[in-house]
Amino acid sequence: MEGRYRVLELIGTGSYGMVYHCKDLIENDNKVIKQLRPSKSRNKKEIELFEQEISVMRTLNHNRMPKVYDSFLINNNRFYVMEFIDGFNLNDQIFNQNISYNEKQSLLLILKILELVDELHQSDMYHLDLRLPNIVMKEARPHLIDFGLVKSDPDKRQSRKITHGNSMTLKQQDFFDLGDILLYLLYTTYTKENKKALPWTEELSLENETVYLLKRLLGLNEKYSTSDEIKADIQEALKAISSS
Repeated sequence: MEGRYRVLELIGTGSYGMVYHCKDLIENDNKVIKQLRPSKSRNKKEIELFEQEISVMRTLNHNRMPKVYDSFLINNNRFYVMEFIDGFNLNDQIFNQNISYNEKQSLLLILKILELVDELHQSDMYHLDLRLPNIVMKEARPHLIDFGLVKSDPDKRQSRKITHGNSMTLKQQDFFDLGDILLYLLYTTYTKENKKALPWTEELSLENETVYLLKRLLGLNEKYSTSDEIKADIQEALKAISSS
């Protein structure tokens, strides 16, 4: 790739593109390179979305989100180069390494992930793909990756503005995904005793405050409208765990 990067391994693939772990032969360090799938390179809309992803990622300025270093075109194939975060994603930790999180650990981790999500929301960015594989743990701290589905209107320059109502919907989608991640974390310490499938409210033994938090994140009760509300309820759940 451009005579500078040596591909070490393919680390991700999908209908939209491919992601490679590469060696930067000039800087002598590791990078991640994302390529727009060649079949998409003939579609103007797909190219625009790829360029938008690069533009959004260039605006990120957080030590727990990847930096973008470069982008280039080779034989009509589009690539961009970003920071390699050396760690394991939550999916690998839970399903391959059998790492588990108790209720307190789960809440503390969600609180740290929420900090990253809140940082995006304050910049009018919405990740919309918060999943276990997109949370990378490095030195016990979560890092957020894969901004392929992000929606953003940071400077209000786009022709189709993100309205307040729509921005709330996008924000609450990120909150729902946080609830989904929290549920996965809580299930890592669950031992199935009943062959009959039961709802999580019956299978998991949780503090009432944690149940309340989850129900609101997942939209089973009134949805959250701000990160501060979520932070406050996480703190209440942590207090309940400490006093029990």
